[in-house]
Amino acid sequence: MKEITLKIPDSKLGFFMELVKHLGFEVSEEIEVPDEHKYIVRERIKSANENEMVSWKEGRKGLSYKGKSK
Repeated sequence: MKEITLKIPDSKLGFFMELVKHLGFEVSEEIEVPDEHKYIVRERIKSANENEMVSWKEGRKGLSYKGKSK
């Protein structure tokens, strides 16, 4: 999948949007997940041991946030 980022000056935005409409621009919300990633997740699910699982509430306690300090 290709991703393109454009920086459009404010003064040209109207022109650009009209151009895009005439070209038949479409927005797709579909996210493509590679087969390799799907395989990895399926293997993890197969090998998961229910006895080692914890609730989200409990697991969340072990996480910490390292954000920028102001």
